[in-house]
Amino acid sequence: MTNNKAPNWLDGREYQKALTQFRLQLNGVFEPLLQGEKLDIYEAMVEVTKLAEDFGLRVRGIDKPISLERVRAKRKTQ
Repeated sequence: MTNNKAPNWLDGREYQKALTQFRLQLNGVFEPLLQGEKLDIYEAMVEVTKLAEDFGLRVRGIDKPISLERVRAKRKTQ
C-alpha cells in the first residue's frame, strides 16, 4: 500500500485545527453582513483569498498564521 500523503502535510487533528481557524476567520470577514451592515465585496474577496492562501500553506506544513489583514496589521504595530 502506498502513502498518498505529501511530505510535511498536517495529520488529521492538526488539519482540523487549521480548518477551524480558517472558518473562524471567514466568520470575521462576513460578520458585517450578520450585523446588517454593508460589506465591500471586493475587499471580502481579497481577504478570503489571503485566508485560503494561508490555509493552503498551513496544511502543507508551513507554520503561518491564518488571520485577517486587520489582525496581521495590528500584530505589526505591537
